Amino acid sequence: MSTATTAKEANERSATLNIEGMTCASCAIRIEKGLAKMEGVKQANVNYAMERATVTYDPSKVDVTALQAKVNDLGYKVSTERVDLDVTGMTCAACAARIEKGLKKLPGVIDANVNLTMERATVHYNPGEISPGQMIEKIKDLGYGASQREETGIKEDERGKEIKIQKTRFFVSAALSLPLLYTMVAHLGLPGFYMPHFLMNPWVQFTLATPVQFIIGWPFYRGAYKALKNGSANMDVLVALGTSAAYFYSFFASLAGRTDKLYYETSAVLITLIILGKLFEALAKGRTSEAIRKLMGLQAKTATVIRDGKEMVIPLEEVVVGDSILVKPGEKIPVDGVVKSGTSAVDESMLTGESVPVDKKAGDPVIGATINKNGVLTIEATKIGKDTALAQIIKVVEEAQGSKAPIQRMADKISSIFVPIVVGISVITFIVWYFFLEPGNFTAALEPAIAVLVIACPCALGLATPTSVMVGTGKGAELGILFKGGEHLEAAHKLNTIILDKTGTITKGEPSLTDVIALGNNSELDLLTLVASAEKNSEHPLAQAIVKGAEARGVTLSPVTNFEAIPGFGLQAQVNDQRLLIGTRKLMKRYDIDTSSVENQMQHLEDQGKTAMLVAINGALFGVVAVADTLKESSKEAIAQLKNLGLEVVMITGDNQRTARSIAQQVGITQVRAEVLPEDKAKEVEAFEQQGKKVAMVGDGINDAPALATADVGMAIGTGTDIAMEAADITLMRGELTSIPQAITLSHKTMQNIKQNLFWALFYNSVGIPIAAAGLLAPWVAGAAMAFSSVSVVLNALRLKRVKI
Repeated sequence: MSTATTAKEANERSATLNIEGMTCASCAIRIEKGLAKMEGVKQANVNYAMERATVTYDPSKVDVTALQAKVNDLGYKVSTERVDLDVTGMTCAACAARIEKGLKKLPGVIDANVNLTMERATVHYNPGEISPGQMIEKIKDLGYGASQREETGIKEDERGKEIKIQKTRFFVSAALSLPLLYTMVAHLGLPGFYMPHFLMNPWVQFTLATPVQFIIGWPFYRGAYKALKNGSANMDVLVALGTSAAYFYSFFASLAGRTDKLYYETSAVLITLIILGKLFEALAKGRTSEAIRKLMGLQAKTATVIRDGKEMVIPLEEVVVGDSILVKPGEKIPVDGVVKSGTSAVDESMLTGESVPVDKKAGDPVIGATINKNGVLTIEATKIGKDTALAQIIKVVEEAQGSKAPIQRMADKISSIFVPIVVGISVITFIVWYFFLEPGNFTAALEPAIAVLVIACPCALGLATPTSVMVGTGKGAELGILFKGGEHLEAAHKLNTIILDKTGTITKGEPSLTDVIALGNNSELDLLTLVASAEKNSEHPLAQAIVKGAEARGVTLSPVTNFEAIPGFGLQAQVNDQRLLIGTRKLMKRYDIDTSSVENQMQHLEDQGKTAMLVAINGALFGVVAVADTLKESSKEAIAQLKNLGLEVVMITGDNQRTARSIAQQVGITQVRAEVLPEDKAKEVEAFEQQGKKVAMVGDGINDAPALATADVGMAIGTGTDIAMEAADITLMRGELTSIPQAITLSHKTMQNIKQNLFWALFYNSVGIPIAAAGLLAPWVAGAAMAFSSVSVVLNALRLKRVKI
């Protein structure tokens, strides 16, 4: 890693802020623009559907507190959480001050107060940046003890609180508005509708409408004021304008004794319907983030640790790296670690999708949230908190759900200019009706103007893309497909070329030793001893296969010196004072070693799909060893599925032509790029891109990192290691090629869903505005249509959860 890269990372930090008070896409755009203008902010992305802002910033120029202050200044609120921690070991006020200071320095901590007398720390923090477990670690680092108070661990769900508030507002508003709605219906002269005389009294209607307008509807006024103060307009502006016009016109008509000119029901029913729409929207939006809640639900809540020879059950947050943890049969493994003692089978299906439990013994790695099936295991914790594999998966899914797909930029652009245009259309509508269609008739001009304001609220437009991205990425997580961002979810549907690495992707990547051919009077045992001794130092899968094969045959390995791996060629080493070369024909050619005597044997092995390696000692050919890598069971089926989707499939490998073609033939691939060095894989990807093709590179995410980064979409196939997630745009957790057509199909379905949402959102507005302007749509009907448009968009996005892929 270069110094420049390290410096860049040091000067860049990311924060996630949960934002309350957004009412439409215009709010999200306003916050985004406001944050982006701040000095030190490199990028700001606000997701209206998730009510979340993701900000990349330079911590030397701006901090999270300043970001929060900016959001508050714009008229919204950053929701934070509070945690109480019991602190032990403090002896004086200086101890409390030290802990307080240490906590305040943590990223994401907004305020910390340490009470020496009560031995308690109260911390207000941003949950998107830090967890109570990390605060406890900090206090322990400072030399004190800490634990989370249990009663503060149970927090009411924020979404649940929002739904509860919206329900209360709706029922109160409905109770006050229904009598007014009854008067409007009774006025139509429908049979069976009795009109109580007292309801016709303008002051009774005023008494019913006023609480709805100014108490229930107060958030609309507050939002509109803050939006206008900051030089923009949003849904609140439209609602406040429309309902105020109807309410105040009715109020002045009441003062004048004009009971035939009352429109109290218009404003009250409008507010009630909009709140009902918001309630339905909150209920539906809660279902879009189910995937994250399911992932979080996989975590163990406690761990049985062995400290000072004693077993104790502690909260998961208090586990530290190095702890010995006892895991009994049927329990979840709390954190990532390594087995110290015991044997068992572990169900890793939550991570790999593989239903068959994996046998574990001392020295084997285990992953947090997987289930211990039958034996008792003692493990050593190696990764805790945000570093565990499950936490990394949750982070990837959360970031993807909070990111923007490129198609959303169009919706954002439309939303940002939509409200001012609508206000203009409403004013023009009023003028046309008042001066031309119904000269001097204020009432006739007011109704269509209000209807235009209400029908045009761009809520549905703001929800169209993010809700589909949230559900699509959540569905992907359920299938073991992690999209790193909405842009990659969108890009996958444009792919037309898939380049597959061979080893570990098409094949299992677990080859085995098949042939040992010694030349002349040389013995196979001597050949295998030398080769296995040298390969012991290599991390390559083929090397490990040779070592395993040698050990299985009882070979005793010799010491090795001057070992050097030569990427793409092989290796050289000194074994028993003999200079050893192991590798390809190219390696032998480089050292002028003639291989013609074994060419027929090499070809025969390669025709069988085996990888043959030449061995030379002290400049003379000594023999050949061959290794075979078996195909994954799903490879042939997956490649057939990719071809059925109309995709061009290419295999790329460092293997020789014959071996490569043999493997390709077995799985039905016709295009092969063989003998490609690791550093040249990216050039192969570029060559396809230069032909105008949209290319996905599929590899293990470590050796293929440059090619993964070069491709339009990089897919890492494996079990979600940190490196794989960093290198790839999409991580295929289950390690099977069938996840590739699934990912592409899911992308197609999600994009189709987004386009449907955008169509309906724009359809409602485009068709609704002229109908409202023509006076054919009563304001309360316009309010109902506007509310229905938002709900229908979210419900359509939720259909993705049931799509079969």
